[in-house]
Amino acid sequence: MSGRRNDGDGTEAADPAGLLRALGVPMTADTMERALTHRSYAYENGGLPTNERLEFLGDSVLSLVVTDTLYKGHPTLPEGQLAKLRAAVVQMSTLAEVAARELNLGSFVRLGRGEEGTGGRDKPSILADTLEAVIGATYIDCGLDQASGLVHRLFDPVIQRSALLGAGLDWKTSLQELTADRGLGVPEYHVRDSGPDHQKMFRAVVKVGARELGEGEGRSKKAAEQLAAEAAYLSITADDAPEKAEDQNQSPERTPATPSRPRLPISGPAIVPGTRYPPRRRRTRGCRSPPAASPGWSSPPRQRTARAHPATSPALRPGQRRNRSPWPAASRSRAAPPPRPAHAYPPEPAHPGRPGTPRD
Repeated sequence: MSGRRNDGDGTEAADPAGLLRALGVPMTADTMERALTHRSYAYENGGLPTNERLEFLGDSVLSLVVTDTLYKGHPTLPEGQLAKLRAAVVQMSTLAEVAARELNLGSFVRLGRGEEGTGGRDKPSILADTLEAVIGATYIDCGLDQASGLVHRLFDPVIQRSALLGAGLDWKTSLQELTADRGLGVPEYHVRDSGPDHQKMFRAVVKVGARELGEGEGRSKKAAEQLAAEAAYLSITADDAPEKAEDQNQSPERTPATPSRPRLPISGPAIVPGTRYPPRRRRTRGCRSPPAASPGWSSPPRQRTARAHPATSPALRPGQRRNRSPWPAASRSRAAPPPRPAHAYPPEPAHPGRPGTPRD
């Protein structure tokens, strides 16, 4: 299986034999050819099989191996943090970085003329999809053990680096948290681009205060800033390694003991166990506070003022509850009230149909 020229500018795919040697797995030539076939190349050459099905399979294999590694390597992390770590490992930018750095996968992909002319060999989406297809092809021809070993060789360093990230699980957020925690200042990114419009390269430099701590280069501005932030983060944390080693080697005798916080005295008189104290009197409006000299003082009960009710002539005695109903207590029930006296009714009017004639 040899490389094929994709356009007229002399660019062609490299021989996949070099990729097989880099992978170190016994994969057949047909499976490897299918894993490297992009859909743009397949459409331009009569509808050949693409690598999309192998990409679907490789995505699941990669997720399984990474999840198993994180579960066994971090037994105390909760489910939410494990899910974030896995997402940071299997995201498109990470896959594209591994494919370009470890395998130089872009030079082996079979692309159509359109993708080749727009720099498809360096696109993160194409690199990430092709790497997943290669993992799926390894699983098809060699089994899960060989595929798991390939994933570990490629992604174990990425998993170790992801454990250092902060809450945002990206290097820019982690660098900002680190500089804010140490009071170093806010990171500033300076980005410059170069190259033609369809193949631009971005170079980012990050400065914290007046110091230039890291730089990175990528196909996009975001990728360059992430690489620069990673370099700056590792540069800051590398300076702390000797200090941490000295702290670990320091004996417990030299470590000053943390002074205990003094307990404040409790104000007020001491409480004697077994002594009964008068209950706290509830203050109401119009009542004055008890004098300080007599702690057991209590005001006399309030006397009710006897007032006559409109329906009841006798006045109330002190301490007696007033009957608020105009009817006697015996008649206050669900039954109808007693009839009113005859003199209380008004005179009946004349019949409307017979003037001057009483009503029948």
